Amino acid sequence: MAAVAAAAGILLIGIPSPASAAGPSKNLLAATTQSQCTASTRVPETPAALSSLQSSSAWPLTRGAGVTVAVVDSGVAANPHLDGTDGAGRTDNYAHGTVIAGQIAAQPISGSGVEGLAPDAKILPVRVYAGTEKQLVEAGFGPNTARLAEGIRYAADQGAQIINVSISTSEKNATLADAVAYAQQRGSLVVASAGNRTNNDSPEQDDKDGARYPAGFSGVIGVAAVGSEGVVTKASIHGPHVSLSAPGQAIASSWPLGGDCVVGADDPATSWATAYVSAAAALVASAHPSETPAQWAYRLEATAVRAQPDTRSNISGWGVVQPYDAIVMVPGTGLRGPKSPFVAANPSASPSASPEAVAVVIGPGPDAAAITTATGIGVAGVIALGAIGALAIYVSRRREETAPRRAAPTGRGLYGPEEQE
Repeated sequence: MAAVAAAAGILLIGIPSPASAAGPSKNLLAATTQSQCTASTRVPETPAALSSLQSSSAWPLTRGAGVTVAVVDSGVAANPHLDGTDGAGRTDNYAHGTVIAGQIAAQPISGSGVEGLAPDAKILPVRVYAGTEKQLVEAGFGPNTARLAEGIRYAADQGAQIINVSISTSEKNATLADAVAYAQQRGSLVVASAGNRTNNDSPEQDDKDGARYPAGFSGVIGVAAVGSEGVVTKASIHGPHVSLSAPGQAIASSWPLGGDCVVGADDPATSWATAYVSAAAALVASAHPSETPAQWAYRLEATAVRAQPDTRSNISGWGVVQPYDAIVMVPGTGLRGPKSPFVAANPSASPSASPEAVAVVIGPGPDAAAITTATGIGVAGVIALGAIGALAIYVSRRREETAPRRAAPTGRGLYGPEEQE
């Protein structure tokens, strides 16, 4: 399996769908103008999320060209919105990865309003699981931390600047941590789901708040989902791993059967929110290709919309991502929010709890002799300069007194001499 996967450029191939499955998993389908999303389904409206994510302001600057976003997920199926996608991993019976790829980089097509936030970015599909149905999970083809770690490494080796991981686990797995560190060393920024209260796309079921991984590893952007009301709800897992938030409800995107579909109509999901933050990161990386992944992440976090500029929340992180603001931000020491990787050191937010003692010397200190000598030399220099200046003035005046004086000019200055009457 590993040899075939390496040759095909994917991590999971040739997995049959369960006999009962006819097309993509139905639990992702949401109501559209049609009763079912098919190859001919078109959603005419532009995704509402694009407006709140500043797409109209960001796109004149960049649309994500030159950036590869790896979608480490269930695969990415062929779709007219995604013609520029890498050819590997073109199987997706679960639909999860195809929706995410469309949110990131869907190109506009006739009759459809669906478009990605970074439409000129390249998608690299990395298929690490086939679905979450019981039969697939029992066969070993469901979400798995070991395969997820392998997928992250593979994405980094292919040169993906951004790695989207819309999967979470409550296990602080060493293999997964090593894969994230490897990707970071290779110059990749990992963007990962903060987790959902009801989560099928996870190696285990855990609805309690607390850290999720890989979102919880250092340098990873963990993403919570904003609902239709514009706030993060209880549908997202809360915890110290949350870095940013993004829209995650009623998402219009590409569908594996070849058309469009709307997902997440009932509750916001962090999978979809993660895709939009990955797209925002792609825009920033495209606009600032010489910067580091840590600097891209800082731009996104520092400029996110939040109630308290200096405070990160376990619910929404540093706030809702704003890619245009992140692109045009000018780094400096005066910005409020997360610690900046652009400066050597940030001023401490609070004074030290135990400041060092300050020695006060009364009377002549250890440097008294040196200070006295330097002062004497300085005073002597000032006196000498004064004497030289006085002598120069005296000589100048003596010369003026002994030199013959010229007759005062007559006439009217600039107008020439007066005429004689």
